Amino acid sequence: MSSGINHHGIWAIYRFEMARSLRTVWQSIATPVITTSLYFVVFGGAIGSRMSTVGGVGYGSFIVPGLIMLSLLTQSISNASIGIYFPKFTGTVFELLSAPVTSMEMVAGFVGAAASKSIVLGLLILATSTLFVPLHIAHPLAMIAFLVLTSVTFSLFGFIIGVWANGFEQLSVVPALLVTPLTFLGGAFYSIDMLPQPWRTVSLFNPVVYLISGFRWSFFDKGDVSIALSLGVTAAFMVACLVAIALIFRTGWRLKA
Repeated sequence: MSSGINHHGIWAIYRFEMARSLRTVWQSIATPVITTSLYFVVFGGAIGSRMSTVGGVGYGSFIVPGLIMLSLLTQSISNASIGIYFPKFTGTVFELLSAPVTSMEMVAGFVGAAASKSIVLGLLILATSTLFVPLHIAHPLAMIAFLVLTSVTFSLFGFIIGVWANGFEQLSVVPALLVTPLTFLGGAFYSIDMLPQPWRTVSLFNPVVYLISGFRWSFFDKGDVSIALSLGVTAAFMVACLVAIALIFRTGWRLKA
């Protein structure tokens, strides 16, 4: 018996999840792109006309990284949580658990598909943004790296939420009541340098600040915090999610009940 990675098993889960997304392409892709366009109309038009630049960057261009990150976080969590929740809901999770794939191979399939969908969505929103504002990406490789790292990290987080959830309502609780507010308060539409003390210091306890700042740095070569700190916080959160998932499979928490 081979002790190598079961690529066929990973590919089967990945392909199934991607096919499921294609059946709901309007909800998965079109709706976030339309929503982003509306953000540009409201924020870029109404606020941008009164706020010409932020840190030397045009306001319309300044909010692009924040808009992409807002969609990236919510969609990564949503895609991954629904992906693992449905097998739990239908009972097919037991077939997955008894299949000749390891727990990490199963996670790779689900998380890989969720992250892939989020990356495609992020690139589509980026392309849509160029229709509204001029954009120059100072560090394109860093931008892609941040896009991938964030998508994978929050897909892992979404996987945990999907395992934790006991109903469809709980699937939307964390994105709606935690992630989206933290993103709005994390500098998506403003620089935290614009905040008076002590609110600027308080903002530094918001982990989303580091994600948005690092992503914005890749566009404009400037951010609210150092790029090293942004990468460190993101990597630490990814490691924490991996540890949590390892514990879930080791104990069978909410998977084998």
